Amino acid sequence: MIRIDGTIRTAHSHPVCVAGAIRADNLSRMRTTAEEGHVMTEINGTKMRSVIASVDDYLMNLTIAEEVCCYASH
Repeated sequence: MIRIDGTIRTAHSHPVCVAGAIRADNLSRMRTTAEEGHVMTEINGTKMRSVIASVDDYLMNLTIAEEVCCYASH
């Protein structure tokens, strides 16, 4: 069985806020943390299509979380 593991690391002005917003939508095979100006999300799975779909959803949620956290901080 194939195993797919990856980490997405993105810089943010409000990483704790963004990580908190993203964590709510994480699937069981995802783990999100905030570290020194960055959000780190580990994703793993065994089916390429599922991992790609999860990453696609994650990136859309990340964009929205970043916008919300920026507006909320002003």
